Amino acid sequence: MKIPLLTHYAPLLLSYLLPSEDVPAPAPQTVTFGARHAFAQGSSPLARATKHAPALLLQDAGPSASLFAAADAEASEPLTLRTRRTLIRRAKHRAPHMLSWAKAAKAQRLGLQAANYSGWSAPSFAPDDDTWEDVEIDAPDMSDRQTVLALAKLAANAYSVPQSDGWYELPGYNATVPFGWAPDDDGLRGHVFADETNSTVIIAIKGTSAGVLGSGGPTSKNDKFNDNLMFSCCCARVDFSWSTVCDCHAGGYKCKQSCLEDALIEESVYATVGTNLYNNVTYLYPNANIWLTGHSLGGGLAALIGNAFGAPAVGFEAPGDRLPSRRLHLPGPPAISPELSGITHVYHTADPIPMGACTGTYSGCYAAGFALESKCHVGQTILYDTVTVKGWSVDIRTHRISEVIGKVLTDPWPVGDEGWDGEDEDDEEDGWLAWWGWGRKGKKGDKDKGGKDKHGGVPKARPDLDCVDCYKWEFADSFD
Repeated sequence: MKIPLLTHYAPLLLSYLLPSEDVPAPAPQTVTFGARHAFAQGSSPLARATKHAPALLLQDAGPSASLFAAADAEASEPLTLRTRRTLIRRAKHRAPHMLSWAKAAKAQRLGLQAANYSGWSAPSFAPDDDTWEDVEIDAPDMSDRQTVLALAKLAANAYSVPQSDGWYELPGYNATVPFGWAPDDDGLRGHVFADETNSTVIIAIKGTSAGVLGSGGPTSKNDKFNDNLMFSCCCARVDFSWSTVCDCHAGGYKCKQSCLEDALIEESVYATVGTNLYNNVTYLYPNANIWLTGHSLGGGLAALIGNAFGAPAVGFEAPGDRLPSRRLHLPGPPAISPELSGITHVYHTADPIPMGACTGTYSGCYAAGFALESKCHVGQTILYDTVTVKGWSVDIRTHRISEVIGKVLTDPWPVGDEGWDGEDEDDEEDGWLAWWGWGRKGKKGDKDKGGKDKHGGVPKARPDLDCVDCYKWEFADSFD
C-alpha cells in the first residue's frame, strides 16, 4: 500500500515555513500559535474501487496575523500552556512507518530477515537493549489544568473548520475558508498548529463522525471501519448478526492472532495515512517538537502514532489503544515503561467508550454498529471519576468533547494537593507557552498569578497496569 506524499511540494514551502538556522533556536518564554495547515484524506472513485490508499491532502491556512492582534485584546489575553522537560524512550533508528513494527514481527514469524522484509530492523523489547535511547524533550505538562483544557480544545477543533459551529476561536486568526475539507473527503481530517518560530507543532486529529458518537458526515463509514478493526476483540464479531471487518473468527470466542495482525497491516488505511501525516509534518518542520492530540478515534490514532515514533501524545476519551498497539507490535513494556512512553490518556468514568463498557445488546455502540470493546490504554491515564464525584450515570452522550470541556475540565477537580507543584506559583511564567485567549482577563503582559486555583485540580496520571482486554477470548494461530 503506497500513499503519495507531499514532499514534492515541501521544498517550495520551507523558505517561509521554517527558520533559516539549521539548529532550533532556544524556546522563548512566550510564543503565539496559529493554525498552519488543515489535513484531509481524500479518495477518488478509482482509488476506492481498487482499494488503493487515498492521498493525504495538506493545505496551508495561510500566514496569519499575530494572535495578540485580536480586536478585543483586553478581553482575549492568551491562555497559557505549560511545558515540562520529559524523558521519553524511543528507538535510536526511527521506524519509517507505523506498520514497520508489525512487518518486522511478521518477518520474524515467517523466518525472514526483518530488514529484508520491511527495510528496517525493529529493536528488541528487552529493557537493556542498546538500540533504545532516552531523550529529554519539552512535552505538555499534564498536571496543569489550563494545559489539559487547551489541548482538549485543540482536539475539539479537529472536528470543525475555523469560525464554524464548534470551533474554539483563536484571537487574531481570521481564516474563513475550510482548507482541505472538501465535501467528498471521506477519511482522516484535522488541523496542524504551529508557534511563530515553528519550534513546537501540534497535530490535532478528528475522531469518529457518526450519529450516535458525533455529527455524521462523509468520514463516518471509514471511521466506523477503522474503529471496529482496531478496537474490537475479533474483527467486530459481536454476535451472529454482525458483518465482520476481517476473517479471523475461528468460532465461539476463538480468534486467529496472526490473522488479526495481518489484517491491521493490510486493511488499516488510517494507520498508513497517519504515518503519511506525521512524515509530512516532520519533513516540513525538521527541527520542531511535534505533539499529537485528538478525541475518541482521533485520540487513539494520536496515541498510536506517538507510540510508533516516540512523540508526545494526548488522547481524550479514546477507546483502549493497548489492544491495537500490541497487535501492531508497537513499543511497550518491558522496553518502555508507561512513564517513558510520552503518552497520556484523559477520560472520565461516565463515558462507556474509554471504559470499555459500550458493549452489549442494549448499548448505544451496538445499536450504531460499533464494536468498541477494548478498555486498556498505553502510557498513563488521567481519570476523572464523574460517576462518584458528580453523580453522573454512564451515558454515551457524555462522550462528546464539548461535554468533557464544559463539564469536566473547566473547573478544578477535587484532588487536594495531588499532582500540584506549589513551587511554581511564584514563577509561573517560566517555561510556559502562551496560547490564544480562552478566558484570561487583565492587562497584556501581567504575570499570571492564578496559582493553584487556576492551574491545579487535575487527577494524577497513573499507568493502567492491571487492565485486561477481551478476557473471554482465546487468541492463537491454531486451535486443537
